[in-house]
Amino acid sequence: MREIVNLNYKWAYTKMVEEVPETMPVKWDFVNLPHSWNNIDGQDGGNDYYRGTCLYVKELDKADLPIADQYYLEFRGANSSAEVYVNGSRLAQHDGGYSTWRVNVSEALQDGKNLIAVAVDNSENDRVYPQMADFTFYGGLYRDVNLIAVNNSHFDLDYYGSQGLRVTPQIKLADNEDDTKNKNASAAVEIEVFLNDIKPGQELVYSVIDGGGVVVAEYKTPADETAVTLKVQSAHLWHGRQDPYLYTAEVMLVSGEEIIDNVSTRFGLRTFAIDPDQGFILNGRSYPLRGVSRHQDRWGFGNALLPEHHEEDMDLICEMGATTIRLAHYQHDQYFYDLCDERGMVVWAEIPYISKHMPNARDNTISQMRELVAQNYNHPSIVVWGLSNEISMSSTNNDDMIENHKTLNDLVHEMDTTRLTTIACVSMCDINDPYVQIPDVVSYNHYFGWYGGDTSMNGPWFDNFHAVHPNIPIGCSEYGCEALNWHTSNPEQGDYTEEYQAYYHEELIKQFWDRPYLWATHVWNMFDFGADARNEGGENGQNHKGLVTFDRKYKKDSFYAYKAWLSDDAFVHICGKRYVDRVEDTTKITVYSNQPEVELFVNGRSIGKQDGSKKFFYFEVPNSGKSEITAVAGDCRDMSTINKVDKFNEAYKLREKGAILNWFDITEPEGYFSLNDKMSDIMLSPAGAAIMQGLMSKMTESMGQDKMAGFEMNENMMKMLGGFTLIRLTGLLGMTGVKFTREQLLELNSQLNQIKK
Repeated sequence: MREIVNLNYKWAYTKMVEEVPETMPVKWDFVNLPHSWNNIDGQDGGNDYYRGTCLYVKELDKADLPIADQYYLEFRGANSSAEVYVNGSRLAQHDGGYSTWRVNVSEALQDGKNLIAVAVDNSENDRVYPQMADFTFYGGLYRDVNLIAVNNSHFDLDYYGSQGLRVTPQIKLADNEDDTKNKNASAAVEIEVFLNDIKPGQELVYSVIDGGGVVVAEYKTPADETAVTLKVQSAHLWHGRQDPYLYTAEVMLVSGEEIIDNVSTRFGLRTFAIDPDQGFILNGRSYPLRGVSRHQDRWGFGNALLPEHHEEDMDLICEMGATTIRLAHYQHDQYFYDLCDERGMVVWAEIPYISKHMPNARDNTISQMRELVAQNYNHPSIVVWGLSNEISMSSTNNDDMIENHKTLNDLVHEMDTTRLTTIACVSMCDINDPYVQIPDVVSYNHYFGWYGGDTSMNGPWFDNFHAVHPNIPIGCSEYGCEALNWHTSNPEQGDYTEEYQAYYHEELIKQFWDRPYLWATHVWNMFDFGADARNEGGENGQNHKGLVTFDRKYKKDSFYAYKAWLSDDAFVHICGKRYVDRVEDTTKITVYSNQPEVELFVNGRSIGKQDGSKKFFYFEVPNSGKSEITAVAGDCRDMSTINKVDKFNEAYKLREKGAILNWFDITEPEGYFSLNDKMSDIMLSPAGAAIMQGLMSKMTESMGQDKMAGFEMNENMMKMLGGFTLIRLTGLLGMTGVKFTREQLLELNSQLNQIKK
């Protein structure tokens, strides 16, 4: 009978690796797993976090292990590559930091003490994804490590890190059935297993067990019959957030009365379709997918998350009311996929084939995709497999890239005939690009209103795609903007204020909710996350597009904008609680609620009620002295405070941490240009256009013709750049290696100060 021993406790650890030790080190640090060596330097900015090889060493006494014929070491996540040694012998090497993989150590284990050493490497290379992306590639043994003890006859532990068990339900929906449980539906559940070293006389016992623990179908066969179909009558459907009902499939390998090995998995009975006009359809009915993307890291932990971290993340996503999660940009912990099944989230799962096509890494995309699909095949929450993200950022019209996408697309359809494929295209990618036509459905990452352009461009862009390609389902895989604890009554693109982020998401909600053809929309991102290359917004080392802060302690106002539209739990929220000191005599107070009416009180006096179906309520409030603000919506209430001041509180204004120039360094003569003007406006002046053309030439000369920071300088890219102020554009380019000195920027600003608007 299979036994699993967790090995997370007490590993000797060091960054300085010269050779694998022959005995247990005593002068190294000792750590418990999960562990990442970049939990601090990968989040502090500067793009200088340690990327190299570290060694983990643990001693095992075979006498302490279960008695078994074979032993496997199981690694749930080792980023990015790893080599395994047992008693000095190198047994295996694995490339890919986000999937489960196993090593058979049976022959290498000896009686008595055994030394297990794992060399984990997250250094830069051109053969293992990811290598270029806007997040930290945390190194370490950051998920569980187990030892699995099994009989010689066992369910396959070498099948791409999977359970050796595949469940494929085929559901027949009842006609004219409105109940979410669809009690007249039926299902044929195909259960397939993969086995090793089967002996004569051994048998397989297949069972389907309902959510109450009752066996609803069972079948016993000889062990060489590795696939059966069991019937489930009165099937209880898995219906997303409304009813995420789960069954369990269990298969036992038996010899007479003895259970030799067993495996089990939960699964759901559901049908889905993605229609280019109607969007996502679950169990025959429209089911709009409106949700978020998620990274798997935390402040102070890196990606070495504990179960309670995953649970808190899921609780927050559910509180917001989301129906879908894009699990970016790699395979996530099985524990979180399980939570998605349990909570009814519809999931986009993907591999880290991101930003830049690397010809030497094609095999790695294939191996990571095989592992992703094999390991997650049974999760009912997953409906699409993501082939790549923004891969055309520096690979437009790359024949090798196109061929690789076709290979991946065919591979996925070969391994899984029940789900669809998708890609996340970078905004500048032409909608007629050949690679856009490869997957079953498509989504775009758009940041109009943050990275250039303005918020009004988002909806019309999707309308145009839908008109040009009416048979391709289109969605929005990323959109968002950054916000920290900066505040203003006059929010502007690029100011990093909580008020602009709230405005941005209000506008995007209004546009996306009125376009039912969008098969899914995913906010980027649910949580702030580590991106050590980032040096912007006043807090380096993070991407602050989250609706919730990195430490999960503060829900930004934009979180409640989505809660107003998506959640059925009654609430009311006053925005701007961190924006207390205000200069203006009359100030705008924004309230979010999913209730039909909101009344606002100032110091106990009602200033009016508002009815509205748009979920966003705006009040003009007199600002004098200290005012207590109370919003009442049905049985819900929320409170905040504002305070009248004569001078703007400079603590609310962004001063870039470590920036070459701060806002107060830029001179702005009235009627003349400066670094604070948009590039598109500067280009309208012949003199300004000449300066811009010279600047663009300098930016591109070291990166190849028609490229800047790895981006193709096509028409779409130029439109986006036009929406940036020049100072913000130069700051963002600094993250990609295009550096400007303080003197260069001051000289550029001086030149612009001579040009009339």
